[in-house]
Amino acid sequence: MPNTEHIRYFHGLPVHDHLGGDAPLPDPASVAWRLRADGNDEDTPFDTMVGAWTDFASRVDLSRVRALVIGTWEESWEAGPEEVIAALVKAAPGLPSLEALFLGEILQEESELSWIQQGDATELLRALPDLRELRVRGGEGLVWVPGRHERLERLTIEAAGLAGEIGRAVCAGEYPELRHLELWPGVDERGGDLSPDDLGPVLTGSRFPLLRSLGLRNAEAQDEFAAALSSAPVVAQLEELDLSLGLLTDAGGRALLEGQPLTHLKRLNLHHHFLTEPVQAALRAALEPAGVDLDLSDPQDPEDEWRYVSIGE
Repeated sequence: MPNTEHIRYFHGLPVHDHLGGDAPLPDPASVAWRLRADGNDEDTPFDTMVGAWTDFASRVDLSRVRALVIGTWEESWEAGPEEVIAALVKAAPGLPSLEALFLGEILQEESELSWIQQGDATELLRALPDLRELRVRGGEGLVWVPGRHERLERLTIEAAGLAGEIGRAVCAGEYPELRHLELWPGVDERGGDLSPDDLGPVLTGSRFPLLRSLGLRNAEAQDEFAAALSSAPVVAQLEELDLSLGLLTDAGGRALLEGQPLTHLKRLNLHHHFLTEPVQAALRAALEPAGVDLDLSDPQDPEDEWRYVSIGE
């Protein structure tokens, strides 16, 4: 699962942990720098994220940093990242090369996905006009203020429950260069009331004309999203469609089979699904001869009475 191991690469760069001390540092532009703070973890030298950032800023040429990975901050299940957001906003004029930011690279063992407290992630977009990629983990307390960003190409919001208002706010934003959009609707029990109706401007293809990759992952209502996408105009412009990690059943699988052709896709990701063997076989027969990379891995028992998204709690 995406939140059980630390990422090794981000924005095409190897991730390097900033641990302080006197160890030699890599070229600032050659890695994605990960900062973490946890007073209860002896392997993490910083007790507070402010301390981690202060040390980092004093030792690394910020003007050459291309990517940042913000890991766990102190008590992330109780407090949001307001302090680190404020520090990044303040430092923004000295970060002219920053292209990518991951806010909340927090593992399950550090905090359950549904517990992670977030804040106003759009402060970062307003402060960093050259940012090309923003990835946010955690939906609790997340704020999204619609705005315009000229260079953003990739946006990912991972949540155990994503509110419809967040989806609507994302759709109301103006991101003319957006090519990859990934949202995790999650489950209703965790506030995940995002529905296809909330994503109308995206599904019509009118909002983000350069969009080539769309992910609606980890959704309890995965069949509803599959049904909506079966006739959504945006699909014609996509190269990759990702409906993985959720509760996709035969109803959603048949909707994909009976809807508009998907043979133009380079990849269709249905990893972690509840499809029966006949529907899996029908999808393979329809798509694989056309060269579509179809991922049907991690099949779950379609007869299981208790069904769970891949990343819930």
